[in-house]
Amino acid sequence: MANIKSAKKRITVIEHKTAQNRRVKEHLKDALKDFEAAIAKGDLEAAEQKLRFAEKKLKKAATKNVIHKNAASRRVSNLYKKLNKAKAE
Repeated sequence: MANIKSAKKRITVIEHKTAQNRRVKEHLKDALKDFEAAIAKGDLEAAEQKLRFAEKKLKKAATKNVIHKNAASRRVSNLYKKLNKAKAE
């Protein structure tokens, strides 16, 4: 346990930021699961809406430095590939 006042403060700040990052990641996972479920059902209209929502969540997580911006771009690209593949079938 920290003895210095500033170190104690840093511990609480880090706990707060960790909680925020966990929340953002959970929302992100939920959005991606919803998209995957819509694709699995074959509901392309809902999948497009869920894709836009997931893309928004990914980009926001990247701007907040929860995930790397290239990782967010890669995931968005893969989601669009899945949607286009489902549309082609």
